[in-house]
Amino acid sequence: MFEFLKKRRHEAIRALPFPDELRPWVERAVHLYPRLSAEDRRELEQDIQVFLHEKTFEGAGGLVIDDEIRTTIAAQACLLLLHRDTEVYPDLETIVVYPHTYVVDAVHRDGAVVIEGPEARLGESWQRGLVILVWDEVERDVRSHQTGRNVVLHEFAHQLDAEDGNVDGAPSLGSRKSYRAWAQVFSEEYQALGEQLQRGLASDIDAYAATNPAEFFAVVTEAFFERPSVLRARHPALYQELASFYRLDPAEL
Repeated sequence: MFEFLKKRRHEAIRALPFPDELRPWVERAVHLYPRLSAEDRRELEQDIQVFLHEKTFEGAGGLVIDDEIRTTIAAQACLLLLHRDTEVYPDLETIVVYPHTYVVDAVHRDGAVVIEGPEARLGESWQRGLVILVWDEVERDVRSHQTGRNVVLHEFAHQLDAEDGNVDGAPSLGSRKSYRAWAQVFSEEYQALGEQLQRGLASDIDAYAATNPAEFFAVVTEAFFERPSVLRARHPALYQELASFYRLDPAEL
C-alpha cells in the first residue's frame, strides 16, 4: 500500500507545471539543458519537482537556504537520472549545505599507522540518507563547467553507487553481462590511471580518481557530463560504459 501511495504521489507531483521562476536556475545549473529535447527537459523538470518535494535542505554554518540553492542542486542531481527507470534517490532524505569549506575530525589508516586530525571537506555522501555540499564550490562549478569538476555530480554519483548496498564503483547495472563489461573497462582504466600517476605523468582524469574505485566512478561521472568530448576521445571504452549506464550521450548533444 505504501509503494502504491508513493507512486500516486509522484504522479501527481510530475503532473504539476514546472514553476517558471525556477527555470532560469535550471538553465544556469545544467549547461546541457538548452541542448536537450523538449521531452528530456520535461522529464528533468519532473524529477526536479519530485526531488524538491521529497528532500529536506538544511543550511549549516549560517547559510540560509533559498530557491536558487535548492533548485541548482536538485537540477544537477537529477541530470544523473535522465532516461533511467529509477526513483529519485529513494534512500536520500537530507542535503546539508555549508557556505564555505568545512572542517571535520578525520581518521585515516596508512598501513598500521592511524592518523587523526582536522580535514577540510567540499562535500560528502553518506549511505544513511545524507549528502553534504559546499555552496561556494557548487557556484564555482556552475560558473566554470569546462574544468570537468562538479561536486554535486560527484556526491550524487556516490548516492547511485550506494543504491545496491555497496559503495564500490559499480552501481546497479541490471545484468551479469553488464557487470562483466563494466568491471573489465573500469578496472583497466583505474589501473592505468594509477600507473600513470606513479610515473609522474599528467592525466586528463583528476588524480583523486585513483583514491579507490568508488572515487574513480564519481570523478569520471563528473568528466562524462562536464567534458564529454574529451573523455570520449581519450577513453572511448570508459565513455561508452558511462553512456550505457546513464542512457545519455552528452558528447553528441
